[in-house]
Amino acid sequence: MRLPHPYGIVAGAWYPPDRQTVDEAIAAGDVDARTAADLGYRSLPMSPESSPPEMAVLAGRQVLRRVACAPEDLSALFHASVHHQGHDAWSAPHFIADRLGASSAVPVGLLQQCNGGAVGIELAVAWLGRDPRPVLVTTADRFLMPSWHRWRTDYGMAAGDASTAVLVHRGDRLPADLLLHSIVTTVASDLEVMHRGDDELNATPLGHSPTIDVRRTKRSFIRAFGIERFVKTVHDRIQTAVVTALADAGLAPDDPRLRYAVLPRLGTKAMAEAYISPLVECTPAPLLDLGRDTGHVGAGDLNASLADLAVGDRLEPGQFALVLNGGGGFTFTALVAGRPLPPK
Repeated sequence: MRLPHPYGIVAGAWYPPDRQTVDEAIAAGDVDARTAADLGYRSLPMSPESSPPEMAVLAGRQVLRRVACAPEDLSALFHASVHHQGHDAWSAPHFIADRLGASSAVPVGLLQQCNGGAVGIELAVAWLGRDPRPVLVTTADRFLMPSWHRWRTDYGMAAGDASTAVLVHRGDRLPADLLLHSIVTTVASDLEVMHRGDDELNATPLGHSPTIDVRRTKRSFIRAFGIERFVKTVHDRIQTAVVTALADAGLAPDDPRLRYAVLPRLGTKAMAEAYISPLVECTPAPLLDLGRDTGHVGAGDLNASLADLAVGDRLEPGQFALVLNGGGGFTFTALVAGRPLPPK
């Protein structure tokens, strides 16, 4: 999406205090040593008590307080998730909006799998074209048995519990941690079968297996189509997103102001095969991996990376980061964010 002007971003993340180290996971038999080495995580945050919507409220309050934005001034609240949110036939976004006090915000739930938070930011920009009031994008996921084994449910990743909040505004009234200069999403809907396999669509949750098993559907996909189809499509869509996002932001691939190319929070082996290879062909910017102590945080990988970039000194004023993400279905998002220059 080519933006008419930079948009302000204020980003934060909340992580539970409990953690499982990789050594603890190996000792407990949750993951074998070879798989753990391929994943490359050091630890995963775990939330045994707080539900995902409650976690989202904590991240949202953190962001709103930091920028002194009144909850009632929000025009919309977009909430993205991958896994169960705590109740059935119920709206988590409305719960989050109510607990935050965002009485005028339109609550919207997003089901874009692992790219939900990124798509939420893109939708927030579109929303701001019709309403000048800020938009809050939240994500939250918690991965618990018996429905989800955080180390074994999927290949190429292990799941950490976390929530994120990103306030998106027009940049004319509120302060900003970062400025959003471009955001581009590409699509490969024909790959939805990777998370469905050859299963028929059924009428009840967990009707195919007592625990969600993405490994099973991926094996079915590879038997039917081969891994080459997936890799070729993914590389094409990632490169299109990255090249377009840089161009829309007015940056050459080798612009010295482009400080980082930020990776999703997948396992290191999977990331090398699916993301790093096409990314380094598009830009020589140094790669930044922020997920070794968080794991893959469901719908919030890109948003959590914005939260990390928002604090500390990774970006100096006038420097930029390209942030890349993808999610089942599939969609791929690349955005360019920069540290604002000090006022003259």
